[in-house]
Amino acid sequence: MTRYFYFALLLFAPALAQAQITPHVSAWIVNTTGATGYNGIPSNVQRVQYSTGSVYVTCTGVPSYTIGPWPGNPNTATNQNFVFKITRTPQPNTGTPTPTPLGHSGLWSNGVSMFNALDAMSYNGQGVWNQNAVVVEGPSFDSCLGHPAGNGEYHHHLNPRCLYNDRDSSRHSPLIGFALDGYPIYGTYGYATATAPGAVKSLKSSYRLRAINARTSLPNGTVLTASQYGPPVSGTRPLGYYVEDYEYVAGRGDLDSHNGRFGVTPEYPQGTYAYFVTLNSRYEGAYPYTAGPTYYGVVPAGATGPQSGHATVNEPVTTYVVTASFAAAGVRIQAYPSPATTTLTVTPDGGTANDLQASLLTSLGQATGLSAAVHPSVPHTFDVSGLAAGVYFLRIEGSGTAAVGRVLVTH
Repeated sequence: MTRYFYFALLLFAPALAQAQITPHVSAWIVNTTGATGYNGIPSNVQRVQYSTGSVYVTCTGVPSYTIGPWPGNPNTATNQNFVFKITRTPQPNTGTPTPTPLGHSGLWSNGVSMFNALDAMSYNGQGVWNQNAVVVEGPSFDSCLGHPAGNGEYHHHLNPRCLYNDRDSSRHSPLIGFALDGYPIYGTYGYATATAPGAVKSLKSSYRLRAINARTSLPNGTVLTASQYGPPVSGTRPLGYYVEDYEYVAGRGDLDSHNGRFGVTPEYPQGTYAYFVTLNSRYEGAYPYTAGPTYYGVVPAGATGPQSGHATVNEPVTTYVVTASFAAAGVRIQAYPSPATTTLTVTPDGGTANDLQASLLTSLGQATGLSAAVHPSVPHTFDVSGLAAGVYFLRIEGSGTAAVGRVLVTH
């Protein structure tokens, strides 16, 4: 069914809105229709609130795409009633890096949890040789590469391939979430030259499997005592079965030890540190898969740990309005489909002024080059196939008035 959104003309202060609405606020896939997912649970993000320094994301942890079954996994996905607090001003950590934790280490843009590469189990329970969830639990993943934890928290340890087109090599991958240190995470395709837009490539991890037959030392060179040895490399426990089977080699790939880099992206044309999903040539996950094994940034107090995901809003916040409607203005604009894939059609309602100009802007308020005069009751179609997937704003301007509506583009 075609989905529409409407918004009305109002006096608008573009500079103020641009200062407040950044990707931390606008990148989330907010459920505005009451749509449900698995077991009738409301899907995607339910509400986004923001202050100057933080964004609060209310979500169930259940996506809109079909999930399950999970072979051999007795758990089922349940409503987590999450409220995540994510800093809008992430800072590099100049001290000892913080490990990405068990449980959620980040949040995908649809409100589904991002987990690290671990499955909470280790050889002999010593915490020395830690099992790789993608290898050990992989058979229980559904077709979207996710599964529920014992508490019912549906999550992805690696590429959330049903969230976006992970094989679109024609453009920079979309922003698909945030790590809990506040830095963004993208799909695998980034600009080949980190400092300038242009050709894209699948950004590669700088981790590799170690050339070992016996598990008697750690990747950092630590020689273990016999009681700490792991099991021999074998067909039942091949290389990669434990995350300590991998080693980081600086410069081997495109990304650093946190699985990210500093560079420009469509949402951050001035540059930002960002994590990337890593895949191999067969589009399979490549360790460390997402953000990790340590964070690049400072992790705010309470962002991780048992109470994370249950933030209390105790400061003045603004609720992000995805499809603004101002009935008092008496003028409405219809735009569809939502989300848009190849085209976006804009139609002002009859009786609207004849001097309207419609323009598509990036999430940072920058021109995309798509602009046209629009007239009452006359549909105008924009070709958005050349735009990178992500959040855009449709701005309508006329004599003394302007309106802005949010548009999601997917491919």
